[in-house]
Amino acid sequence: MAAYTQCIQTLIDELANLPGIGARSAERIAFHLLKCPVEEAMKLASAISDVKTKIRHCGICSNLTEQDPCSICADPQRDQSVVCVVEQPKDLLALESAGMYRGVYHVLLGRIAPLDDVGPEDLSLAQLVARLEKGVVRELIMGTNPTLEGDGTALYIQELVRSRFPEVQVTRLARGLPTGGSIEYANRNILADAISGRQRM
Repeated sequence: MAAYTQCIQTLIDELANLPGIGARSAERIAFHLLKCPVEEAMKLASAISDVKTKIRHCGICSNLTEQDPCSICADPQRDQSVVCVVEQPKDLLALESAGMYRGVYHVLLGRIAPLDDVGPEDLSLAQLVARLEKGVVRELIMGTNPTLEGDGTALYIQELVRSRFPEVQVTRLARGLPTGGSIEYANRNILADAISGRQRM
């Protein structure tokens, strides 16, 4: 029985490892790449190489960036005293798309999830504490997702702030966000309402 050459099979196998790509889809993508012009395939390869070599986490907020600090942290028009804490960079992008928020962010790079062996030490909490120790932050907005793990993470941070930085007010996004949902799937109006209607925790 005929088989693919080694390099084609390797490409199919690597594509099939991507989330949401099954064996048949991987095969179709591999053959599309074989048929397309070399320049087009190389642009894809270059884009993949660039995100793995040029993208890093901002030293202040842990957002994905090509320069450190990121453009949001470096923006003098932003209110550095108000920090919105989110789980992932995609949550930050979703909130930014609402166009209502003029503070800065802190990206946790996850959430506390004991069943997945993710604890507070696995998040970027040390960087958040370092920001709070500078005494510039007056409000911390909890923008974690309204899920069991997201709420648990928010409560953990609230207790941490209350015990060490009592002068910092902790608020949360208004529950215009549906319980059990994710920020990245919320529309612009819901996010705008959630930001403007945030509540004290």
